[in-house]
Amino acid sequence: MQEFDFYTNTEKPTLGIYVRKGAGLPDLLDAGQWSLDGTVGQNELSPEILKQVEADGHAFQELGDG
Repeated sequence: MQEFDFYTNTEKPTLGIYVRKGAGLPDLLDAGQWSLDGTVGQNELSPEILKQVEADGHAFQELGDG
């Protein structure tokens, strides 16, 4: 099963990004504003997120504010 790293934005904690496990965030200008929050399996992601990661290499997601 494919796995993905999940990062949260330290400046805006309600924003997250998924990338393929181990890919890091080399293409983001503000990569220093992101903190690795864990790894998830593909079965934990929505089909829309999976499609976006496949197409773009990453997928942003707005998170609830708890």
